[in-house]
Amino acid sequence: MRDGFVKVAAASPDLKVADPAYNAGRIVELIRKAEEEGVKILVFPELAVTGYTCGDLFFQRRLQEAAEEALLSIVKDSASSDALVFIGYPLPFGGKLYNTAAVVKGGRLLAFIPKTNLPSYGEFYETRWFAPSPEAVSHIHFGGFDVLFGSRIIFQSSCPASLSIGCEICEDLWVPESPSVHLALNGATLIVNLSASDEIIGKEAYRRNLVSSVSARLVCGYVYADAGEGESTTDMVFTGSNLIAENGTVLSSSAFSCGELTVSEIDTDRLVAERRRISTFNTLSEGYSCIDVVFREEETKLTRRFAPQPFVPSDEGERTSRCEEILRIQAYGLRKRLIASHASKAVVGLSGGLDSTLALLVTVRAFDLLRRSREDIIAVTMPCFGTTERTRSNAEKLAQALGVTFQTVDITKSVLQHFEDIGQSVDDLSVTYENGQARERTQVLMDIANKSGGIVIGTGDLSELALGWATYNGDHMSMYGVNSSIPKTLVRYLVRHTADSLPGSASLVLYDILATPVSPELLPAKDGQISQVTEDIVGPYELHDFFLYYIVRYGFPPSKVFRIACEAFRSDYSPSFIRKWLIVFIRRFFQQQFKRSCLPDGPKVGTVTLSPRSDWRMPSDASASAWLEEAEAIEA
Repeated sequence: MRDGFVKVAAASPDLKVADPAYNAGRIVELIRKAEEEGVKILVFPELAVTGYTCGDLFFQRRLQEAAEEALLSIVKDSASSDALVFIGYPLPFGGKLYNTAAVVKGGRLLAFIPKTNLPSYGEFYETRWFAPSPEAVSHIHFGGFDVLFGSRIIFQSSCPASLSIGCEICEDLWVPESPSVHLALNGATLIVNLSASDEIIGKEAYRRNLVSSVSARLVCGYVYADAGEGESTTDMVFTGSNLIAENGTVLSSSAFSCGELTVSEIDTDRLVAERRRISTFNTLSEGYSCIDVVFREEETKLTRRFAPQPFVPSDEGERTSRCEEILRIQAYGLRKRLIASHASKAVVGLSGGLDSTLALLVTVRAFDLLRRSREDIIAVTMPCFGTTERTRSNAEKLAQALGVTFQTVDITKSVLQHFEDIGQSVDDLSVTYENGQARERTQVLMDIANKSGGIVIGTGDLSELALGWATYNGDHMSMYGVNSSIPKTLVRYLVRHTADSLPGSASLVLYDILATPVSPELLPAKDGQISQVTEDIVGPYELHDFFLYYIVRYGFPPSKVFRIACEAFRSDYSPSFIRKWLIVFIRRFFQQQFKRSCLPDGPKVGTVTLSPRSDWRMPSDASASAWLEEAEAIEA
């Protein structure tokens, strides 16, 4: 279970009501199937040994005896399994009957977890048969085992140490203060729920949202096992609507799947890292009993999907909605800055590339919100040694289509004079050659802003800030950086979203900008074509954005980032290629922090930003040695 990944499963056996022997056989079959798939946590439905819909048969001594025989046979027949298994069971104890989860591992019965909240409304009559869980945890003897009995029990793993399991049963999830709240606050990173939730109109979506939201609120994994179609249909229908969620995301789900497993992997290390980051997730120590469980150390085969572009929703409808929301946030942020600074103009360096295009589109939106003339936006193109006709022409066409003021300032003479002043040869295509142009452009923009009473709108994006792919005190600087928390992979979708919604010439030029290679155009063009393609130099932005998301957002170590990157980009890049650019990312991320330590203001639009005033505080002279050592040791 390396990297905190724990394979979990929910199972709805094909049972027969009031036939524990038959049900035990089906449960053992699924335990063995789970063992073949490497499952470590396996959850069965509520009262799976007998069936949930036994009614007054629960009071029959013969059913109780048959259930005990069945449970003990399950314990015996699953002795070879390494999984921690939760099985719904009606437990007679102390003159009462309890709706419990019997917890089994490796031929041992560890505990009974009784249900706390018993529904007796609508179609449910559980208080007719069962008593609610007592507050205290006690010891009971059952079938030769000395086991714990109570709801305040947590199962703690040593490998991974981030795995702690708590259990609740069906209605416990639906009440205002569920047992899962206290289980999570006392350390449980995974909650399992044994349920018998019948189907009525609209309930499936509500249940899915409930499980998802609880896993998000408690920053936990959640495995929900539902009773299946083997239950009685006298008054209710059950479909085995199983769910596995992690911190707000449903990883796997199924319905009408009796005899099958719903499987995924919970990343418990990620959950622990997230809880540590959230200062309001206040842990408790309420005297919960702890049962240590030991799992065999095995490699967890990953089946869950890792999106290659974690900043970009894969669903088209969700992506469209997200793009519109982001553009709105950017525009409102700039609107406020324009008002606060009493700026009469906004100055944008428009290169014909993606970032400056997005900055101009946001600026246009801000001016439209202010009901101010777009002519007060000054788009400035500043051609020099590497500028191509395509990008220069696109800049002019876009400005005209959007109705903003367009200005051309050829900086070639200024840069040549500057090179002469400092003794820089025009044949020396070094960093000075490139940065001299970038700083001259920033000077031009700043001076035009001063002259017009305006402010300079920054164009640099989050990916460039992470890599330090910006000229210090050049394009690195502005009065307000509208793209500062937009990763490069998302920039493209934002521009495309706008292109899809604009009419005529504006749309056409945006599509051509989208088709243009990303380049700073600081080196001389070759035969009129761009000679300096950014991703040939620093690597694919989709890889760097992936690294950025998991290293900054979740604090994953290089080896884990590499592992999930290989899963996400399995059909796109080789492991050696991923390893190469991961090392580059780490090295550049550490070396270039000094540029991020003095960033201009800019709107936060997502969970990952590098502003020194909000989400990211890091010393500029921090050493990358520990990270690089791990990355370089990766065998690709």
